[in-house]
Amino acid sequence: MKKIHLSRRKKHHARKAGLPPGALVYIGNVAPEQNQPAKISKISYDSNEITECELTPKALANFKPNPHQKHWLNLHGVHDVALVKQIGEAFNLHPLVIEDILNTEQRPKIDEFDHYVFLETRLFYYHQESMSVSSEQISMVLGSNFLLTFQERSTGAFEPVRERLRASRAQMRTLGIDYLAYALLDSIVDKYFNVLEEVGEASETLEEQLLTKPTNAELHSIHQLKHVSIELRRAVWPLREVINTLTRNEKGFFQPATMPYLRDVYDHTVNFIESLESIRDSLSGMMDIYMASVSQRVNLELRALTVVAMLFMPATLIAGIFGMNFHYMPWLEDKHGFWWAISIMLSIALVMVLIFWRRQWLSSKT
Repeated sequence: MKKIHLSRRKKHHARKAGLPPGALVYIGNVAPEQNQPAKISKISYDSNEITECELTPKALANFKPNPHQKHWLNLHGVHDVALVKQIGEAFNLHPLVIEDILNTEQRPKIDEFDHYVFLETRLFYYHQESMSVSSEQISMVLGSNFLLTFQERSTGAFEPVRERLRASRAQMRTLGIDYLAYALLDSIVDKYFNVLEEVGEASETLEEQLLTKPTNAELHSIHQLKHVSIELRRAVWPLREVINTLTRNEKGFFQPATMPYLRDVYDHTVNFIESLESIRDSLSGMMDIYMASVSQRVNLELRALTVVAMLFMPATLIAGIFGMNFHYMPWLEDKHGFWWAISIMLSIALVMVLIFWRRQWLSSKT
């Protein structure tokens, strides 16, 4: 999983500068967890039985799929270029497909070949404390009786699907391998909705905070959530087109019984995009609320300063008049003249406060 910045992307793609098309170079961020050896898990099943094992490179070289069973091979660790290349050669994948699998910074896409269909998508994880998302690329290759999936690391994202396969009398085992591909796509889209729900809750909490006393922290949170929405939109918009291409089923990789399920996933992606657009509009509105709140707070502070300045203006005027060096002035010789002047200053100030109060200039709510 990773959060990628534009400068990093440029550095990663610079690794392939000058290399011919199809050159196998891993592009991505190798996290500490990914430094562990890559591993291949294999599940072979039919309507009656299911077997699971871990394939070594040597076992992979000798692996011959049973035409009467369905086979699901999942690789954890696409940073192992040699192992990805070996899988590609074992299943006769196009060099450009292998190249795309090793490039973990691509947008969701689909390529259809005569004997298999290749697609890529992204899986997102929301981090509540930092209000950010990380993602990993998921690549799939669907053939007549095999499904290859490539993950950057072991996250347990597909474990619920494995549990459904292991269940006795599982309906999935009686259906084709295309249904398994649908199930994995559906689990990915379901996790999108989990992220969307958390983003929506964070957005609602943030909106409540903005209506009380907005601070710079709320402004930072708005920017964080907007960045999350942009990342999700960048992944789901092309994914919708990928699933739409699958529903057309021009190459016939999906059986008629699976097509309604694929159309349901497509509907989910459309629903997700609409909900995401609603959250994006809400975040834009929050930015307007924040700016309006800050502007109102500044206006209230300026008004308070203006009121204070106006209260002292009459006193300043009177003090300035009595400070003039004229020989003949009222109350210069009067022993109560000072107190008369102070009384006038206070009286004018009290009258002004009463006027401001009657006009509600002293209220912080207007």
